[in-house]
Amino acid sequence: MSEAFTAFGEVASVSIVKEKNTGESQGFGFVEMPVKSEAIAAINGLNDAELNGRRLDVNEARPRQDNRSGGRRR
Repeated sequence: MSEAFTAFGEVASVSIVKEKNTGESQGFGFVEMPVKSEAIAAINGLNDAELNGRRLDVNEARPRQDNRSGGRRR
């Protein structure tokens, strides 16, 4: 996957999120690019593109909205 992003600039890291029990991909991941203009170019160039038979949904990461209450409702 990193090869697709390196076409737009330097890639600092790639992390594919996997299931804990099976080790299989959950279908998403994170790519860190240190130069913002290159990251924006990658977003614009790869969003809705196809990679390995799958359509990519590429966007800037947003802070996680942690709405978990440990299974308890209040």
